[in-house]
Order: sequence, then C-alpha cells, then structure tokens
Amino acid sequence: MTSAWLASATAWISAHPVAAGALIFLVAFCDAVIVLGIVVPALPLLFAVGTLIGLGHVNGPYAVASAAIGAFTGDGMSYWIGRRCGPQLRTRGPFARWPQWLERGEGMFKRHGTKSIFIARFVGAVRPFVPAIAGMLHVPTWRYLVPSAVACLGWAIAFLAPGWILGASYEAVEAVADRLAMVLGGLLVAIATAWAVVLYTWRWFADHADAMLARLLAWSRRHPRFGRYAMALVDPNRPESASLLMLAVCLLAISWVWFSLAALLLASGGPLGLDYSVHEAMTALRNPLADRLMAALASLGDAQVLAPAVAVALLYLLWRRRWMAAAHWLAAVVFGLALTAMLEAVVDMPRPPTAPEGFGFPSIAVTMMTVVLGFFAVLIARELPGRRRVWPYLLAGVMTTLVGVARLYLGAHWASDVIGGTLFGIGWLLVLGLAYRRHVARSFWMRPLATLFYVTLAVAALWHAPRASAPLLARLSPPEATLALDAGGWWASDWTRLPVRRDEHARHGGWPLNLQGAGDIATVRRVLEAQGWRAQPQADWQSVLGLLDDDIPAPRQPVLPASFEGRAESLLMVRDGVRADERFVLRLWRAPAVLGDGTPLWIGSAQRLVLVRPLDAFALWRPQVFTDADATPAVDTLAALPTREGRVDGVRVVRVDARRR
Repeated sequence: MTSAWLASATAWISAHPVAAGALIFLVAFCDAVIVLGIVVPALPLLFAVGTLIGLGHVNGPYAVASAAIGAFTGDGMSYWIGRRCGPQLRTRGPFARWPQWLERGEGMFKRHGTKSIFIARFVGAVRPFVPAIAGMLHVPTWRYLVPSAVACLGWAIAFLAPGWILGASYEAVEAVADRLAMVLGGLLVAIATAWAVVLYTWRWFADHADAMLARLLAWSRRHPRFGRYAMALVDPNRPESASLLMLAVCLLAISWVWFSLAALLLASGGPLGLDYSVHEAMTALRNPLADRLMAALASLGDAQVLAPAVAVALLYLLWRRRWMAAAHWLAAVVFGLALTAMLEAVVDMPRPPTAPEGFGFPSIAVTMMTVVLGFFAVLIARELPGRRRVWPYLLAGVMTTLVGVARLYLGAHWASDVIGGTLFGIGWLLVLGLAYRRHVARSFWMRPLATLFYVTLAVAALWHAPRASAPLLARLSPPEATLALDAGGWWASDWTRLPVRRDEHARHGGWPLNLQGAGDIATVRRVLEAQGWRAQPQADWQSVLGLLDDDIPAPRQPVLPASFEGRAESLLMVRDGVRADERFVLRLWRAPAVLGDGTPLWIGSAQRLVLVRPLDAFALWRPQVFTDADATPAVDTLAALPTREGRVDGVRVVRVDARRR
C-alpha cells in the first residue's frame, strides 16, 4: 500500500513539476506536525523528489523552498498546539497511552535547551514532538522561530541532496556501472537491516525484560509444578535473570523458525521457490568489480580468519584461569562446527549450479561466523556498561550479514542455506549462552580479551581475504555452456539462437550483442591490434578510484568492466576516436554455446563511448545510445577475417570466423 502510494506520488510530481511544490509542501508539513509526522513517509518521498531534481524534472531551488516552508509551517503548528495545551498535552489523545513519545523529546530538551529545536529536525524519532515541547515550556516565540527556520532550510537541503546527487549522476553511472551500484546499494541495505534488527530487538528486550520477568514469576507462583523450572531459569535473586530470560525467549523463537524452515525444505525435497528467485537475481547482478569485493567478504567466514581469533581468546581465558568460560568457548566452537558438518551431511540439498562440493545446507561459514562472534558477544557484553552492551551483538550481526550476502551473490549457497545457517548458529550460541550465564557469575576485565580477539580477527581477515578471493571466484565460476551448435548451422542460421542483447530488462544495460565469433580469441586480438586497437586489462578497484583524480588525462582513464551472464569480459579492446573525449570499444564474452567440435563461440558488443564528468566529481566513459555506425570501426577492422551479417530483432549482428585465419 505504502509503496504503491509512493510510486503514484513520485509519478505525479514528475508529470506536474510546478504543482509539485504544493505536494512537497504538504509532505514536509505533515512530517513536522505532532503525531502525524510518525506515519508520513517523508524520507523516501523527498529522496525521490531529489532524484527528479537531479534528472531535471523539478526545479531544485523551488523544491527546497517548498520543503523548507512546509517543514517550518508544520513545526509552527506543533509549537502552537504545545503552547495552547500546555502540560495537559501529556494526558490527551495518544500521549496518555504512549507517554514515551513526549518523554524522549523532553529528555533532549533538558540536555540541549533551545538547541534541541535545531537538532531534533534531523532526528526522525523526536522531530514532530520537540516543537510541541518548546510550546509546552513557553519558550519565547522569537527564540523558537530563528532556530526552527534555520533548521528547516538545512533539513530540506540535506534530505533532498542524496536523491539530487543520485539523479544528476544516474544517467552516466547507470550506463556502465548499474550492476555495481545495485550490488553496493544492496549490501548497504543488508547491513542497515541487520543493524536495525539487532539494535531494536535488543532495545525492546531491555525495555520489557523486567515486565516479562515479573509476569513469569507471577505465573510460576500460580503453577508451582511447572513454575519451578521457570524459577530455576530466572531466579529473582540473580542479577542476570533478565538476560537469561532474553536468551530463553530468543532460543524458543529461533528454534521454532529453524525447525519450520527445515521441515519446509524436507517437505519440498529441494530448494524453495525463493531460493531460485534469489539465485537468479544475484546472477543477474554479477559484475567483475563486485565479484572481487564479494569474494573477499565471503572469505571472512573461512577457518583461516576465525581460527586465530578463537585460539587467541582461548589462550587468554586459560592464562587468566577462567576455566568455565574457556570450556564454554571451546564447546561453542568445536561442537558448533561438528553439529553443522553433521547436519550438512544428513540433509541432502541440491547445490546451486555455480557451487562445487563443500557448499550445502546449512552454510558452515555463516554458521561459524554466527557462533564465534555471537558467543564472544555473550562472553563480554555483560561487562560493558548500560546500552553499550549491544555493540558486540551489532558487530556479530553485521559481520554475519556480510558473509551471508557475499556467498549468496557468488552463488555458493541458496538463500535457505544462509538463513538456516544463521538460525542454527544463533540457536546454538543461545543454548551455550544460557548454560554459561546460568553457571558463571564471575565478571572479569574484558577489554584486553576484546582487544586481542578483534585485532586478531581484523589482521587475519586483511591477510587472508586478498589471497582467498581469486581461488574462491575460480571455484564459483558460472557453469560452462551446454548448448552445442553445428559449425555450418551456426554460420548459416543457428546464430539467431544466441542472445542479441546483453540484458533485455535494463534501461541502459540492454546493449546489442552485435558481434559473434568462432575460434581462437587471440586471433581476433591480433587482427585488431594490427589496426591500432589496444587491449585494456580488466579495471580493478585502484583504477576505479583513479576516476576521481582530475590530473589523470582522458586517454588514461579506464573503461569500466561489464559482465554477461555472470562472466567478465574475456577481451576488452579500445580505440581512440576522432575527438579526445570519444572512444570505440569491443567487448567479447564466452557465448552460452559451443560448436559441435568443441570450438569456442564468442559473443560481443561494439560501442561508442563518450567521456562525461557527473557533477564534476569523477570521469566516466559512458556508452552512447547505440546506432549501427558505432560498430563500423570494429566491423571494418574485422573484415580481414571471414565475416557475415544478419539482422534479428532489429539488431545488426556480424559473425566472424577466426578459425580460417
């Protein structure tokens, strides 16, 4: 419902750029009004408006002014309501039921005074309430208006700017780096989701643990036969009772979800529909630059990274004679690994087509990352003060998410493998956490242990990830082509069975695959080099960062790599155009077919690129909207080899026979 409304509003703004000011004003106004601001999704809509500004559909200063005036008017309305109602506002409407809405804003006002009027405008949880609190406290109008006006203008600029920047650079970046941008954006979304889930789950339990504990104790007194087991778990005389209850409730929930997932997989006899959908989506996002990043992240769950940190922590606990902590730490790792390996051997799940032996249900790497970092958080969290106890759990959640998403991207696991591994790891660490917290009450100085563990983990990751990424990518390469074409048939008519567009669903990614070849790709390279073309090595991250350097001349700026069906280019040839900001390129990939005698087939795209500088921030070679003339330089050069032309679905395709050179 919300997404449909958001899409409709965004489309209307694009179609009515002048009248859009009224809608932008209304959104900002509602976002600022007390209570109403909680339910209005202003952030995503303003981001969309900013994108339309960058794309040129809405005037930027006009949109900023509309948003700022709307926010200022809404804040003024909240201030007036607070001033009129006074302290009685706490007993009216929803505030009588949810007093914490006002309490958070009051706490900020007590800490920062009138500065909170400016600060709260950028904090979503208290933004609609602080102006009302300023009115309740009878802050003089002139002392309220000045910081409110400045804050509203800054807020409008800040909340429109991300979309504005994206829109201004979108056309250029999407043409060559759309998949890379989507991968990085998806990774950030996954990290933010994991962060929010861990943080708000922990905060909810922290806020409600005492009430849950009181209810459980009351229930145990009414049911003495069963209540004694609950009393054994949450003894009111133990300071750890609330934490034990949190672990027990989480264990019950995780166990129920995990067994439901396992039963669903066993009932279906294989991967779920969700598994296939996620695998296809990840395959479509494959990009050479993202491949290397994701392979490095996926290797963080390897034994070469986790084992040194585990060993250092164990040695420290033994040195400090923390025998019980050392025993639980060793049991968490050893039995967690054994149980996961046993479960993987028992559950016979077909692997993804890109995964070799050693990848199954559940994912051992994801499970052990969850167990190691999660149980270490159990060991040290209670030694931290107050709400800082959540930090080890946040780190565990983010690291596990990185490994899981990276392995999904590379096709090492199904989504069920990753989810099942995460749930199983959480369940096991909760079992050990309950046992440890139940029997160990002694605290210890955790800072040396935490420093040793996390520093060792970071050093091992920095050493191992660069060395493991290339072998891992080689193991998880897309499957070889299974379609075999007769040599004469391909040359005559079967060439139409191969794809003629790189990505039919993308706006700019649907490059025409206007070249096909059979034979040794080295022959094609020699012919092109003889006519002034040069082969560009595949750009790495260092080359990409060089795009930000204005001192690098245009001819030395690399062309970003592209992928086809999960594979990077086998050959990227470049030739300078007539103008300094123009290039012609030829990209060749392995085709999803071979000739009957085993001769490889190649499929490629000839393009014309123009150097652009989005926002004057970086340089980028951007493919132009294709015309047949763009392929002329490559086709004329390859005329030294036997060639044929044909047209299918409006695409002119040139076939090159490199076997007859």
